[in-house]
Amino acid sequence: MAKHLQRDLDNLKREILAVGTLVEEAIGKSMRLLAERDPALIDEIIAGDQVIDQREVEVEEECLKVMALHQPMAADLRFVIAVLKVNNDLERMGDLASNIARRTRHALMQPQPDERLVDFQECGRKVLAMVHASLESLVHQDADMARGVCRLDEEVDEMHRAVYDMLKQRMREDPDVVEAAVSALTVSRSLERIADLATNVAEDIVFMVDGEVIRHQADGH
Repeated sequence: MAKHLQRDLDNLKREILAVGTLVEEAIGKSMRLLAERDPALIDEIIAGDQVIDQREVEVEEECLKVMALHQPMAADLRFVIAVLKVNNDLERMGDLASNIARRTRHALMQPQPDERLVDFQECGRKVLAMVHASLESLVHQDADMARGVCRLDEEVDEMHRAVYDMLKQRMREDPDVVEAAVSALTVSRSLERIADLATNVAEDIVFMVDGEVIRHQADGH
């Protein structure tokens, strides 16, 4: 029984990392889209999100099967619970990458499609790094790496606040940029939410490895 449980746990790890890879690719494509404004990327991202949705369902089914067949205990149970939570957060990240694609398509259809009020590349690199590190912390069961992801979240929050303040000022000064500013704000909010979800993943890894709940703690980040 123990051998079969380990086999299924190893398979779960492979499956959740495969979903994570798809999500990283989707976020990376959304950042390319913001830089290059290539409409072909929009359809790729949206189609990729449908694949992520399907894989999320498959991973959830695998988690439930492992729990039903093996009734895992202690660390093994924490791992399965963590995978269930991470799986859901990854699916939501895919949705947000798709939201960025849809918002960019909307922006490109406006009378001033080349109005670029914000350069999101630095924020995007930081968010991608958080997502990647959160998944690496899962692979290596590294609580310290996961805690590092949590600390990065405040940096992304600060970048989002700066974008919000700047866009609010621009809209006051020039009503003609309102449509572009709203699109930019939606993108900024989506990136900030992806960072929040990467933080959720990291917090779940800390729970899985250390058995400690750091979510909602003032010093958790």
